[in-house]
Amino acid sequence: MSSQPIDREAPVQGALIIHPDHEHRDGSRSPQARLEEAAGLARALDLEIRDGLVAPLRKRTPATLFGKGKVAEIGALCEELEADVCVVDDALTPVQQRNLEKAWKVKVIDRTGLILEIFARRARTREGRLQVELARLSYERSRLVRTWTHLERQRGGFGVMGGPGETQIETDRRLLAEKIGRLKKDLVEVRRTRTLQRSARKRRPYPVVALVGYTNAGKSTLFNRLTASDVVAEDMLFATLDPTLRMLDLPDGRPAILSDTVGFISDLPHELVEAFRATLEEVREADVILHVRDIASPESDAEAADVREVLDRLGVDLEERRVIEVWNKVDLVPADDLPLLEGDARRMHPPAHLVSAAAGIGLEPLLATIASLVDEAPPVEARLGAQDGAALAWLYRNGRVIERETDEAGAVRLSVRLSPKAHGQFEQLFPGALDPAASSPDA
Repeated sequence: MSSQPIDREAPVQGALIIHPDHEHRDGSRSPQARLEEAAGLARALDLEIRDGLVAPLRKRTPATLFGKGKVAEIGALCEELEADVCVVDDALTPVQQRNLEKAWKVKVIDRTGLILEIFARRARTREGRLQVELARLSYERSRLVRTWTHLERQRGGFGVMGGPGETQIETDRRLLAEKIGRLKKDLVEVRRTRTLQRSARKRRPYPVVALVGYTNAGKSTLFNRLTASDVVAEDMLFATLDPTLRMLDLPDGRPAILSDTVGFISDLPHELVEAFRATLEEVREADVILHVRDIASPESDAEAADVREVLDRLGVDLEERRVIEVWNKVDLVPADDLPLLEGDARRMHPPAHLVSAAAGIGLEPLLATIASLVDEAPPVEARLGAQDGAALAWLYRNGRVIERETDEAGAVRLSVRLSPKAHGQFEQLFPGALDPAASSPDA
C-alpha cells in the first residue's frame, strides 16, 4: 500500500483587516494609509489578506467597540470571505475581543496582539526573546477574563496547584505573575551583561552612531551599505528586531560603532516600549543619532512624528542631541519633486541628507557629516619618527587624521582630531609624541 506524503505546512489563514476611523483621531495620517499599514503587519505574519475596510467610528461601544449594525455587517463579510482571522487595527479590551469573536465566529486580534506576535516570531537573541515574552505575558494578563469552561473551583491542593477554593482563573493569574517575575529576573542579568559590554566599548575611544526610524524606512539597508554587512533587510515591517553593532569607517580612517535598532511604529504598544527599553538604550547612549526617513512615502512627516513620540517616551530628547535627518529612498522620488525636496533639506538644522541606501546615492557626504559631529575637539599635532609605526597606526585607528606630511628621513607630522579620552590614552601609550604647543582637545 502506497503512503501519501504528509503535508506538514500550516494552512494559510485568510484575514479581514478593519481600521476603525475615530472621529477625533489625529489626522496627520489618512485612514487608508493606516489600513494599508495594518495589512502590512498582517502580511508579516503570513496571513492572506482577503479584504480590508475603513470603519467610521463616532464613539466607542464598550461591549464591542463598533455599533450593532457595523458588527453585523462585518460578521456577514467574514462569512462571505470565509475569513479565519479578523484584524482590528485598534486596541481592544478583553471584553470587546471576546464579544467580537462570539459575534463573528472567527479569531479576533487587535493591533497590540498583532505586533506582539510579529516580535515573538522575529526575536533571535536571548534578550530579544525574553523581552518579547515579558511583553506578551503582560498583555495576556489583562486578557484573563471569564472565557474558559474550566473555571470551577478546585478541590484543595497545595504547592503550585493552589489553595482550597482557588478558582482556575486565580490560578492562571498567579502562575502568570510568577512567570513574569522569573522573566524580569532573567532580564536583569541579561541587561547587566549588556551594560558591561557597553562599558567595555566606552573604554575604547570609539564614538557610537545609532540608527532610528519608522519600521521599513530602510535602516538595515543603510546599515549594510555603510558597514559592508549582511543584516537582514527586507521590504517588510519589523524585518529587524534585535540590535546589531558593527564598525563604521569614517573619512580619514576614524572608526565609529554603528548600531541598528528595531523600527518604530505608530501606537507602539506600551508593553513593548517598556520591555525594549534596555535594547533602545543604545540610542540613549549614542554620540550621534541618524533619523532615517522614507522620504518617498506620502506619510513621511507623520512617521517622523511617531518616531519622535516614541523616543520621547524613552527619555530621548532629539532637541538636545546631535541628530542627522537621513532622507532615504530618494531614488523613488519623482524627478519634478527633487528641487523642492533639496531646498527643504538645506533648510533643516543641521541640513538633512538625501540618500538612497539601495542605490548607494549620497553616502559620502553623510559620512563626512557624521565625522564632523563626532570630532568636536580641535586638531592636535603629532611628530613621529620613522620607527614610530605603532603610534602612527594607533592614531589612524582611534583618531581622524586631517593632515600628514612626511620628510626625507621618514619622520611624520600629523594633524589629528582626538576625543578627550583618546587624547589621554595616546599620551599614556606614547609619551612625548604630541607637540606640547598644540592645543588640547579640552581647550
